[in-house]
Amino acid sequence: ELRGGPRAFMSTAPRANENAMSVEAIMTRTVVTIGPTATVREAVRLLEDSEVRHLPVVEDQRLLGIVSDRDLREFRTALWREAEVGASAEATRALETPLREVMSSQVVSVDLGEAIEAVISVMLDYKVGAVPVVDRYSDELLGIVSYVDVLRYAREVLSAE
Repeated sequence: ELRGGPRAFMSTAPRANENAMSVEAIMTRTVVTIGPTATVREAVRLLEDSEVRHLPVVEDQRLLGIVSDRDLREFRTALWREAEVGASAEATRALETPLREVMSSQVVSVDLGEAIEAVISVMLDYKVGAVPVVDRYSDELLGIVSYVDVLRYAREVLSAE
């Protein structure tokens, strides 16, 4: 189902049934986010300082896109060179690029009530390591489910057997 115009896609998986645990149970609620006018330099530093791999790009709590450490890999070289040998005009220009120009705006997201199995399917089908959890009516970011959250859940289920 297409949500929010050309920016965001949401899973069309059925909502969690009574026996299935929902995404809400495993998602990370305190999400490190960044705004669309922030620079690549700020995003790289935030990723490193926060020890996360995915930064949802939000404005007024509304999900606009996402940027990952892989998206910014090419910019890390410019940041390293700047620190080691000084800034070149080209490196400075690249690092000052606004995130809205490099973020992925085609974001796969899930609704709060969807089953954990649905978010796992989304991660596998779209080959993504994290999926934002959004309010289906407002596009407000409510949380994020990463592969680490899924692995923690799997460990809990397996250890209970």
